[in-house]
Amino acid sequence: MSAGVSFTASVFLVVGGSAISVIAWRKNLRYLPIALMPLFAGLQQFMEGNVWLGMTGSDPLAVVWGAMGFMFFTWFMWPVWIPFCVFVLEPASSPRKPLFLALSLIGLLFGLLLYVPHGLSRDMIVVEINNASLAYEKSMWLDFMMPRWLTNTIYVALIVIPPALSHYRHVRHFALTLVAVIVVDFALLQYAYISFFCLLAGLATLHLVYIILTNKCAQECPELFA
Repeated sequence: MSAGVSFTASVFLVVGGSAISVIAWRKNLRYLPIALMPLFAGLQQFMEGNVWLGMTGSDPLAVVWGAMGFMFFTWFMWPVWIPFCVFVLEPASSPRKPLFLALSLIGLLFGLLLYVPHGLSRDMIVVEINNASLAYEKSMWLDFMMPRWLTNTIYVALIVIPPALSHYRHVRHFALTLVAVIVVDFALLQYAYISFFCLLAGLATLHLVYIILTNKCAQECPELFA
């Protein structure tokens, strides 16, 4: 919504994410990948703050590098990292553990297809201000290969299905939090849904902070998380 909003969210998430990462390191390393998610979301918001500064200050270079940083997390990082986080958490005995690794690898390929073309051509980096919000919707290379709804469906599946199938009930609850973010985003904020989704999803990672602080996974798998 503005540079101030992005930078404020960035500070909040980076500080919280850094603190919870230290706690995860001391409590159980299996928590570390999900503990890093608020930190990564904060860095993403920092990059979007720089996009705002470039857009409002007529600085094309700031727009380009800020947008590339923002889209690195949007298109590349999250489809890989979320399945990977669930994979690390999952007990070795879980029959779904190989599935989560496979989804992470699929997310890697999908993320590369989404992100790399932006780095190869500056013409692919299209950012507009729509309803006083940043819109990235016009710049998606996979539009040349498949309809946008299919791209969005694959993306949503990669970030929602892994936590939804997790062995741990509270990780499955986090999947419901993501679903709520997606519903709100597509129902009310379609004029800049990519930007709003990343902001809301970043704040939703605070649900993961709650899981780690209360050591929820220990309730269902004490041999790994006691």
